Amino acid sequence: MTLSVPSARAVDLRVEAVENVLGRVERALQVRMERDTVVRKRRSVGARTDRGTWVRIERRGLDRIGVQGWNGTECAARLEGIAQPAWQGCVVWRDAAEPVMWRADETELLPGAPVGTAVLSEEPKLPDKWWKAFNISLDALAAQETSRVATPDTDTITQALVTESICRTFAGDFDTTVEQWVPAHADLNWANVCAPAFCLFDWEDWGSAPRGLDSATLWGSSLAVPALADRVRQERRPDFESRDGKLMTLFMCSKILGPDAHPEDPRLEPARRMAEQIVAELQTS
Repeated sequence: MTLSVPSARAVDLRVEAVENVLGRVERALQVRMERDTVVRKRRSVGARTDRGTWVRIERRGLDRIGVQGWNGTECAARLEGIAQPAWQGCVVWRDAAEPVMWRADETELLPGAPVGTAVLSEEPKLPDKWWKAFNISLDALAAQETSRVATPDTDTITQALVTESICRTFAGDFDTTVEQWVPAHADLNWANVCAPAFCLFDWEDWGSAPRGLDSATLWGSSLAVPALADRVRQERRPDFESRDGKLMTLFMCSKILGPDAHPEDPRLEPARRMAEQIVAELQTS
């Protein structure tokens, strides 16, 4: 028998009161979080501590925590050859009032500032050595082994999800079957990488995914800056030229062009053009 898990109410931590949560984490980890460094995102809050570390706190509904749990940052600590902040410890608890769990992970500080927001509107000045480190880390990640399954946007990625997402957005007679599954970060956008030294952080959703998911995700975050989107495609060319990479590009385009598309999103037209091109290629392959 499958037990149903109640859904948590939707919460935006950018506006929600979190002082009690910060206090609980401070007591558990025996640190002081510097309030003037607090960074709020929709489902997470982070801050620098008085011992020179960073603590990231996430709120997640029980219905969004699968069999593998949600200890992605902890599990990523064993990955080799990837530029990421070293994990140091955590505290996890269940909310007494809601079907929600909270998790705070403490890591070393980033070697630089995040490149920008999830979707960029201006081209960042990234040196060639940044792109080299970026490629080394992504190639090293894809070569690892894991039993975890990626959860982009907290949704477990499956063949069914890929097919449904693509087919509900794009018409055409082509096969959506994924051939190669490899470890992926699953949330690779410009808010989760830093510069001038490359470092990839926020590993909550990493796991096995179709080849090219990370490349397509970063490309989608770059579409408002055509030169940057082209650079991502150039750097990750083998991914984008693979059949799975084309499917992941469509998967990303479906997020931009789907039912929740914003009419003023500057990525709409470039995503539409790329989707048309890829659908034509898949239909003739």
